Amino acid sequence: MKRILTKVLVIAIMLSMTVCVMAQEEMQGHPFNGVITDLLGNPIRKAKVYLNNPKIYAISDKKGRVGLSEIKDDDTLHVIYKKQLYMIPVEGRQGMRIKLGDQLNALAEKDEHLVDVGYGFVRNREKTSSSSGITRYQLMQTGRTNLMDALKMKVPGLSIGSTTIPGEKAKVNIRGVSSLNCSTEPLLLIDGVPVSDLDHVSISDVEYVEVIKDANIYGVRGANGVISVHTRGSK
Repeated sequence: MKRILTKVLVIAIMLSMTVCVMAQEEMQGHPFNGVITDLLGNPIRKAKVYLNNPKIYAISDKKGRVGLSEIKDDDTLHVIYKKQLYMIPVEGRQGMRIKLGDQLNALAEKDEHLVDVGYGFVRNREKTSSSSGITRYQLMQTGRTNLMDALKMKVPGLSIGSTTIPGEKAKVNIRGVSSLNCSTEPLLLIDGVPVSDLDHVSISDVEYVEVIKDANIYGVRGANGVISVHTRGSK
């Protein structure tokens, strides 16, 4: 009887975890990187880009680069430049070069190189979250050689769980929220690219680290916060 109850409990937990993962995946989109230019290829600065809510938007930088976090394949980009609105279907493209003409028409081409940037252009989005930038010098002052250990000494509320299972990575939490089923680990980025851990990062290679507890700009993936590592020479 005990074995049956144990099996039932295990199955229930697995089903609960599966439902949680499926719910998250359904809500999640993918990072989007775009470059906006005129018809001659000159970058367009300060073009406003949003999806459904014009109050949640991104602004292209001086190189025409713009990034959004949670884009779905069937979304439509709204690009506003010089009071003109351009409607551009995403159609599954994660990286796109957009050329704006004199009229309301725009040319959009998929760019695989921009896809490889991951979350690289998201930093150009309007930020409304609290972020603490920690420099390499501040990390070295802790006397720790492991990046996460050094961050733990610098970031209030950052916790790193212990594990006794060989090969299993320790759980990281920066928001103090716990859950039996859903992951509470933050999104980890190195120069804008998502990674599974930061164990291979040497503090001497770090320029600075942003620890963002309320990372709305990264959508669902940033629900548990973001630890974004910027390496030396990455700019």
